[in-house]
Amino acid sequence: KKKKKKKKKKIDEEALEEAAKEDENGEQDAKADDGSDYSYQELLQRVYGFLQDKNPDLVEGKRFKLKPPQVLREGTKKTVFVNFGEICGIMNRSVDQVQSFFLAELGTDGSNDVASGKFTLKGRYYPKQVESILKKYLNEYVQCQLCKSFDTSLTREASTRLYFINCNRCGASRSVSQVKAGYKSITRQDRKALKAQKM
Repeated sequence: KKKKKKKKKKIDEEALEEAAKEDENGEQDAKADDGSDYSYQELLQRVYGFLQDKNPDLVEGKRFKLKPPQVLREGTKKTVFVNFGEICGIMNRSVDQVQSFFLAELGTDGSNDVASGKFTLKGRYYPKQVESILKKYLNEYVQCQLCKSFDTSLTREASTRLYFINCNRCGASRSVSQVKAGYKSITRQDRKALKAQKM
């Protein structure tokens, strides 16, 4: 679907000049009544000036760009997430944590090749499935709930064993749940391994 472009409204210059004159008259009256030195517009401009000088990222609003996942088939029963390591680096999250989230959501096994940054999953998965799980991870474990920024860090507090998301942009902090292990069926090999351990 194509998005329609919004047309910019043309503003009459004469109406602007009249409005500016009325604002100046109103501001002078407000100064006389309040006894304050600055008008509202001047204070607003000062605040934006300070923000621009001290923290330009807040004023400009840098966009977070994440590359789409490259998903390929390996044989008939395996799926390879090619740029997995790169995406984890962009999100500023550990590969192990993102991998455990994917395995729990998909309910399957998988292996990670650290050298090449590939993540191999057992089963057939389409790119849209992988992308939806990645978006779910972003919403739960990366995005700040207050300022909607993706510039966050995930830390684990040792004393309480809780995970916290700390926003680097607004300074907010919130706790998140630990990634739960998904369902794993017990195969014959697993049963044999358990019997061998008991003996």
